[in-house]
Amino acid sequence: MRIAIVALGSRGDIQPYIALGQGFKNAGHQVRLITHENFETLVTAYGLEFWTMRGNVQEVAESQTMTDLLEKGNFFAIMAYSAKEAQRVVLHWAQDGLAACRGMDVIIAGIGGVFIGLAFAEKLGLPLVQAYYAPFTPTKAFPSVLLPSGTAKLGRYFNRMSHYFTQQMMWQGSRSADVSARRQVLDLPPAPFLGPFQSPYMRQTPVLYGFSPVVIPRPVDWNERTHVTGYWFLDEQPNWTPPTELMAFLQAGPTPIYIGFGSMSSRKPQETTDLVLQALRETGQRAILFSGWGGLQKDQLPDTVFMVDSIPHSWLFQHVAAVVHHGGAGTTAAGLRAGVPSILTPFFADQPFWGQRVAALGVGPQPIPRSQLTVEALTKAIEQVISDVKMREQAAELGRKIRAEAGVKQAIQVVEQWWGKQ
Repeated sequence: MRIAIVALGSRGDIQPYIALGQGFKNAGHQVRLITHENFETLVTAYGLEFWTMRGNVQEVAESQTMTDLLEKGNFFAIMAYSAKEAQRVVLHWAQDGLAACRGMDVIIAGIGGVFIGLAFAEKLGLPLVQAYYAPFTPTKAFPSVLLPSGTAKLGRYFNRMSHYFTQQMMWQGSRSADVSARRQVLDLPPAPFLGPFQSPYMRQTPVLYGFSPVVIPRPVDWNERTHVTGYWFLDEQPNWTPPTELMAFLQAGPTPIYIGFGSMSSRKPQETTDLVLQALRETGQRAILFSGWGGLQKDQLPDTVFMVDSIPHSWLFQHVAAVVHHGGAGTTAAGLRAGVPSILTPFFADQPFWGQRVAALGVGPQPIPRSQLTVEALTKAIEQVISDVKMREQAAELGRKIRAEAGVKQAIQVVEQWWGKQ
């Protein structure tokens, strides 16, 4: 097969699709990964063919407007701003993506690229395989991951309707940009007002979910086309080696904890750093701090704290006692796989959902919403994950189960079996 993968979003959004692409390539298929220009080095480092979607997503994430919105945690406002930014660049995306998909056999896309990926599929007469790392298919088993966790108390009927609601929320936010791309570049009629969810390009192909069935059991009301394969982990490159200074830090004392907030920006990075450092002093813990796009910074750190810019979670989380993070799907998965407890400080979107799953599985305390993150709350959570023997045992057991799965291999088998029947 010649496979085009459309992957849009932050680095955490892109990495599962690089893992999928690498798996397909190793299985003998031609893979072309279509994503933002700032991920070219990352994509090509894993031997995949890179095609750009013009625009730098990191610049958007670090903008003052997005920083302010993330600090407030208003998902609807964040969606509106993201939709506005998409409208600004969608014609470039349509031109770039159409060129990239020509000559391919199959298009794969997830939440960030599914609507424009479908437009490419319709234009070129190609099948679209949906591939997600968070639940998107309606079910009675649990409410939409984008709604507050307390809505689960409203019952199974509400659960199912909540997924349709969030599908519409995402579609209506994207519809204007989708119409522009279809009319001005792709020469296609607009998709239906209520969205393209009934398109034959989407309803006759597999739907892949890259999370573990021990973290989210497969709902019984999903149809036979919908597959929970296990996580799509992107491991460090074979020739990657950790920095000498980091190895020296790890060997210089007790096992540290990890603290980082991924691509979530902060208006007050210095204040956040001071809060974290005070909690570490209160608990007597050593730590590795991830600066990331969040801008955590400190000119002079104590000897018990080491700051890193970019270290593969697949390697780093094996060397820490617990992980503290924002609750992105990828970071959450990496922490669970490592078999250590997690403390989640969700900002918005699906992050609170993952925080609740971690707590429900008994491998971390109740999540601390970013707006409620204080020295006292973080101190209490760190003390719990370090001292709670049962929690640590459950985290280790869950990690063993996840590491025994082969999510990428399973996803490839599903697609190959489907393709063989065409």
